[in-house]
Amino acid sequence: MIVRSFKDIEGTDRHVKAASGTWESKRIVLAKERVGFSLHETILYAGTETSMWYANHIEAVLCVEGEAELTNDETGEKHWITPGTMYLLDGHEKHTMRPKTDFRCVCVFNPPVTGREDHDENGVYPLLTEPADA
Repeated sequence: MIVRSFKDIEGTDRHVKAASGTWESKRIVLAKERVGFSLHETILYAGTETSMWYANHIEAVLCVEGEAELTNDETGEKHWITPGTMYLLDGHEKHTMRPKTDFRCVCVFNPPVTGREDHDENGVYPLLTEPADA
């Protein structure tokens, strides 16, 4: 059994801040736990814009605080995401988030991330894995 709080993660290598300066993420469950998914709390900062494309992962996102506009960059369709709203990138959609306020969400990734990922120039997380004996 694993019991861990977001407070436990603050200031550790599981507390990742994007090179872009638009978000930070506390990664509470990672690939090294070997449970088939990773679980994160992510904050996207108000007034920023983050374009993403999870070409290697499926992501489910549940908004718990704040408001943001989500744009499906492939169709142009826009959605207003507020607390209690979930979106699922089950088709690896390229998308852009534009938070009106600080936007806090809980995210699940499959396959799980290692905790070392950041978006590349295309908005993609690389597919990193943990060694079998880790």
